[in-house]
Amino acid sequence: MPEHLDGDDKPSVSRRRFLGATASTAALPFMGASAARAVADPAVKPDPGALLNVSLTINGKDHRLGLDVRTTLLDALRDHVGLTGSKKGCDHGQCGACTVHVDGQRTLSCLTLAASAHGRVIETIEGLASTDGKLHPMQQAFIDNDAFQCGYCTPGQIMSAVGCVKEGHADNDDAIREYMSGNLCRCAAYPNIVAAINQAKTQMEG
Repeated sequence: MPEHLDGDDKPSVSRRRFLGATASTAALPFMGASAARAVADPAVKPDPGALLNVSLTINGKDHRLGLDVRTTLLDALRDHVGLTGSKKGCDHGQCGACTVHVDGQRTLSCLTLAASAHGRVIETIEGLASTDGKLHPMQQAFIDNDAFQCGYCTPGQIMSAVGCVKEGHADNDDAIREYMSGNLCRCAAYPNIVAAINQAKTQMEG
């Protein structure tokens, strides 16, 4: 893609250049020596085979991955670990389908570099149910209240819903709607999602 030029014919900052620079800076502590030199000095040709060594704790299991500097957490989960519950919807952080928890906080994994999650605790929809197969109260509540139709957004909805309760934003319906507004459902199951959160919060808080 050609760079956009302003009136003085100077390169402006494009989204691609910005993300590339951000990714490179975040990844410096995990790079090999040759890759780090290439980022520090643009005149040094980077080694296309150089990968980051990233350690992620996902659903209680440790994973050591060799990743490209630009790899998002979502792509690491889906393509490198095989956890495909988190969905790639808009890929711009606008729909919430990719929501996971990082150190207990809901996070848009499509906008999060895998390198920035190095050494942190990640929970995905696959990690909510107990080891004996019993569903998390929020998962069960979504089933009981028919809080989904096509199901594509449901993993992200559930992860955000768990965060909604844990972070104290489920006091009333209006508060729930406000907190959950970043998760879009094209099937418009919103009333049922609110009902599911109201059901689950009793068990989660009890």
